[in-house]
Amino acid sequence: MDDSSEDLQLQALHDDYAAGRRSPLDVLHRAHARALGASASHAWITLLDRERIEMQLREADARRAAGQHLPLYGVPFAVKDNIDVQGVLTTAACPSFARVAPASAQVVDALCLAGAIVLGKTNLDQFATGLVGTRSPYGACSSAFDPRYISGGSSSGSALAVALGQVSFALGTDTAGSGRVPAALNNIVGVKPTRGWLSTRGVVPACRSLDCVSVFAGNVSDAWQVIEVAAGFDAVDPFSRAAPAGTSSISVPGFRFGVPAGAELEFFGDAGAERAFRAAVKQLEQLGGQPLEIDFAPFRQAAELLYHGPWLAERALAFGELVARDEPGIDPNVAAIVRGASRHSAADSFRAQYRLQELARQVSGLWREIDVLVVPTTATSYSHEQIAEQPIELNARLGIYTNFTNLLDLCAVAVPAGFRAERQPFGVSLLGPAFSDRALSQLARRLHASGPSSVGATLVPVSSAEAPAPARRARAVAPVARARQSIQLAVVGAHLSGQPLHRELVELGARLESSTRSAPRYRLYALAGTVPAKPGLVRVSSGGSAIELEVYRLDAAAFGQFVTGVAAPLGIGNVELDSGEWVKGFLCESIATEGATEISHFGGWRAYLAARG
Repeated sequence: MDDSSEDLQLQALHDDYAAGRRSPLDVLHRAHARALGASASHAWITLLDRERIEMQLREADARRAAGQHLPLYGVPFAVKDNIDVQGVLTTAACPSFARVAPASAQVVDALCLAGAIVLGKTNLDQFATGLVGTRSPYGACSSAFDPRYISGGSSSGSALAVALGQVSFALGTDTAGSGRVPAALNNIVGVKPTRGWLSTRGVVPACRSLDCVSVFAGNVSDAWQVIEVAAGFDAVDPFSRAAPAGTSSISVPGFRFGVPAGAELEFFGDAGAERAFRAAVKQLEQLGGQPLEIDFAPFRQAAELLYHGPWLAERALAFGELVARDEPGIDPNVAAIVRGASRHSAADSFRAQYRLQELARQVSGLWREIDVLVVPTTATSYSHEQIAEQPIELNARLGIYTNFTNLLDLCAVAVPAGFRAERQPFGVSLLGPAFSDRALSQLARRLHASGPSSVGATLVPVSSAEAPAPARRARAVAPVARARQSIQLAVVGAHLSGQPLHRELVELGARLESSTRSAPRYRLYALAGTVPAKPGLVRVSSGGSAIELEVYRLDAAAFGQFVTGVAAPLGIGNVELDSGEWVKGFLCESIATEGATEISHFGGWRAYLAARG
């Protein structure tokens, strides 16, 4: 096989593994070798050794042999180095900050449990502050197409790892555009989901109230599959949000897409970028869309609040102490940005929030007129030399079509849209209100597939495979009927948010109703030999404890499907809450407690796991 053009897209891997044409071990070895041999790209900060990679595959093989469904089995991926991977150094591109992560971020855990294999940690603009990819003591990242040009940031290394054919997908973060700008400049897909839909537990904060985990991939369907595995409400993350029931859609043909009015489109003299954007608009029209010029001023004004307003103080809260101490390795541009936080008072913060609310109200009415907003992902691109001469101003230009997204609670998908100049990629972004992610991805997939394209700088053609429909779509129930026919379910162990089997509830459309405790009439046991590890809850007549629970609500059909998958010694019975209310919930056969370890005194499964280390 020509290693420079190996297809790492999900459908190709799944098909080849099933047919025996490729083995996961060989694929991982070749991917690791490509990453190791491309050190000049500065994409990686920490590349795991082969032993650690093979250990992950053995663990996935064991879970597969035990009958678990692993939708990402044997798929190599990269993790931006401000997202924790257990036992691996997290640097946030700052050596004086570096620490070994005691646990993986929730999203990394979810992906690994689905069979995906971490290759390592990727480079970034320090503390995810920048859109250029050059603000790192571990080396400045360059475009996958031309080393004279920047890669875009802050998730520079993650984008490069995909664009250079080293991994199937990569995790980034996106506070101001970091998951979209490097996607556009490297000819790949970047998805910024609805803020809070993917947990940020285990992510080094930049602006914690705005931070978002993002996904890079070679095509939209792959990115969407990754997101569906990683997404889900995380009760331990205070910024986590549960997706509402049902899915959004965009009518085809006849969808209406907004574009900034002609006078508001800014390309800073880049005629090639302007031509590429006009061509993308024409392509959307050919797909059945109706363009509508919109007033882009509220978006621009919201974008200016991010780096010229008191949200700088949130970055100072996250890592300002390191800057104040002038720690070694602090990037001077990052330091200058964070020091600007001292200009803003508490009154400024409230004033900015009031202004943001005004702008958000203006924008909210727009979604009654259009289905999707379409903008250039970046107005242009720059060389390393240009960025060195004007590091702050040119960085700001790269964010004029991205900085407003999280402030206005929007989701976005960035897709390639040709080239603005020879070997200089161009991309467009599709944006919509919170939780319109699926509709955006469906349209983005059609747009991306409508033109000839390769994955990043590789020779691999973009897969046209459709993303699989989520499990709950086949069980669509009218909202009123769902409300009448829903059932409460209490979970106590591996189905808790952030635990290995929580995704089963997410796939069935379960909605978290409360985090609570049982009545003090139960004992909790750590059951032996269960994979993943599970506890058993047993009701007793005396000497019981109150145990941590989460109560979910499922529609009747989903509850029935869930119950059929519960295996002995566990079962679903009636559980008493500390409020005196009774709900359906997990109980354990008493015979299974023989030889098991009682852990009631911990008060819950999470506390037991934390104490066990």
